[in-house]
Amino acid sequence: MVRLRRHRGAGVRGLGRAAAASLRLLAGDPEAPRRRIVVAVDVADKDAVADPDWGLDADAVGEVRIAGAVPLAKAAAVHADADDAEADVRAAADALGAADRGDDDARFVVDGAEDHELLWFGVQEIPGLLG
Repeated sequence: MVRLRRHRGAGVRGLGRAAAASLRLLAGDPEAPRRRIVVAVDVADKDAVADPDWGLDADAVGEVRIAGAVPLAKAAAVHADADDAEADVRAAADALGAADRGDDDARFVVDGAEDHELLWFGVQEIPGLLG
């Protein structure tokens, strides 16, 4: 199962959650470029279901699960950090574990990455983002 953030109805809040999930992925891969990336995809309602593990938890609003991979052709847009966010995203990824354990200073560092809004890119711009 892949966990995705649903943007319809969730708006900016959903994008923020997806950015936080992207940061968590970066924290687990020290070799990855320090740039949060969120790909918004269009899937049929029947293919996106509420996560049964979260139930009615308020933190799960806007979160869905889908079974299987989503082809890149279903991408509607890409959201990514600007180059000037790299240092803050790097520091946030490094501090995430301590923040999860309740370290207030580390939480402040993680919040610093959240101060950077993700930029919107059309799907035709994906090759430029990869290059």
